[in-house]
Amino acid sequence: MFVQRPLSLNPYLLHKKSTYLFLLLVMLSGIVTAQQKVDTIKPAPGAMKHLQIIHADRSSFAKGDSTQYMTLAGTVEVWQDKTKFYADSAVLNQKLNILEAFGHVHINDADSVHTHSDYLRYLGKEKKAYLNKNVKLTDGKATLTTDELEYDLNTKIGTYLKGGKVVNGKTVLTSKEGYYYGDTRDVFFKKNVVLKDPGFDITTDTLQYNTYTDLTTFVSPTRILTSGRKIKTRDGWYNLKTKKAYFGSNSVIEDSSATIRAKDMVFDDSTGKAEFKGDVVYKSKDTAKGYDLIANHLETDNKKGSYRATQNPILLIKQGLDSIFVRADTLYSARLSDLVTERDVPSIRDSITGKLLQANKKDTANDKFFEAYSHVRIFSDSTQAIGDSLFYSPKDSAFRLFKNPVVWGQENQLTGDTIYLYLQNNKPQKARVFENAMAISNAGLDYYNQVAGKTMNAFFVDGKINYLRTKGSPAESVYYGLDDYGKFFGVNKATSDVIDMYFTDGKPQRVVFRNKLEGTTYPMGQVDHKELRLRGFKWLDDKRPKSKFEILSN
Repeated sequence: MFVQRPLSLNPYLLHKKSTYLFLLLVMLSGIVTAQQKVDTIKPAPGAMKHLQIIHADRSSFAKGDSTQYMTLAGTVEVWQDKTKFYADSAVLNQKLNILEAFGHVHINDADSVHTHSDYLRYLGKEKKAYLNKNVKLTDGKATLTTDELEYDLNTKIGTYLKGGKVVNGKTVLTSKEGYYYGDTRDVFFKKNVVLKDPGFDITTDTLQYNTYTDLTTFVSPTRILTSGRKIKTRDGWYNLKTKKAYFGSNSVIEDSSATIRAKDMVFDDSTGKAEFKGDVVYKSKDTAKGYDLIANHLETDNKKGSYRATQNPILLIKQGLDSIFVRADTLYSARLSDLVTERDVPSIRDSITGKLLQANKKDTANDKFFEAYSHVRIFSDSTQAIGDSLFYSPKDSAFRLFKNPVVWGQENQLTGDTIYLYLQNNKPQKARVFENAMAISNAGLDYYNQVAGKTMNAFFVDGKINYLRTKGSPAESVYYGLDDYGKFFGVNKATSDVIDMYFTDGKPQRVVFRNKLEGTTYPMGQVDHKELRLRGFKWLDDKRPKSKFEILSN
């Protein structure tokens, strides 16, 4: 409970009134003792309720009808219970148990809290002290300075309402109002609160700080500035000693490259690790080329430049005005330059020149890689894909899909053991399929053009497949021919060492067989078309991501 100063006990008014009253009583009573030295035997702690004079170099005594004063000067020492009062001079109203002290005032509260000021008015019955001018309170850890302070010795609560400052080592806190709790060593700062520390600055309206544990607690909108990072929160705490922190209530962290928002955040600045939970949104500031991330759980390691996202994570890779959506059970990212020193990684080549690219730590925009594990799904307007796992680096803008991957472009489907899909301006530029490669396109009705082999290279123009080369031992194909009126006239099944297929507007138009051609063309009505399908044929359109909303919602 906060204790406010009664209006009738204004220190300045009481000082004037008590001084005038004392002089009046002296004249009326006529009973004034000669100045003498006071040296009383010190009482046992806890043995008294009344203020007791222990020492003074000089003293005077005055008594009236309803009052009794002692004036003390020179090394004044007064006790009450476990509390000691020191001053240059003092006036003690023995009947009302009120002490006024002047000059080098010092209150020693049970050797736990020490308070200093130029002036003190102390109410012995209530055990409340009102201090003015150059007020300083210390608990052995931190020091509070202010111009006016009310201190309740019963509750050990100190209150200032006209501005104050707390210094604890290199940490400095200032505010207009403050409430110090001696038992718990908590300080509540209110109005225009500013905390400055060598590592960061904090501004807020209300803040709780513990001088013993160095724990700072936030209970109102707060802004925290660190080196290159800004945090906005209204709920949480930061331990200045352990460098650990928690922020709740959808706090936001912002640096030069991105912002992160989450319901709950936990940081350990000593290790550089952090954890985010609940509606986590990572948003890159680079709108042309960057990435955003959505997840319900995210763990980051600032020293390694890595993160691991789980619980429905979605990666949005931005290229131009469009985005590629990637979803998996787990998403992981770190620095590419660190990865190449730990293990072999897929060859990273420039998607245009084909030259081998080297990881470069200085190229922070591209010195990263992404891995996705289990139930990988990819969606863009021009291309969709699925697989068990994925490796992607913005260095060459290539998706490497492993274990039963499938890639779709318009009406074409590519499958194989491993697929490398290279992008340019967010559209497929080239696809390489390794082992058990197969391309299928729907020719109409229940008919499918098919090409299969050991390896396959597909090339795209404006996001549409333009040319396909398949190699095998041998490569195989099934191709449905159309006449000038767009009617099927027959189906050809053939094998060759190399099969080239050419496309127009994403649809196969011509097939060229190179070396060791063997094949047969069948009339449409004289063959079982399902029997013509190549080994491993699977039309997987039901697994194809149909829209970004499907990626976001499932």
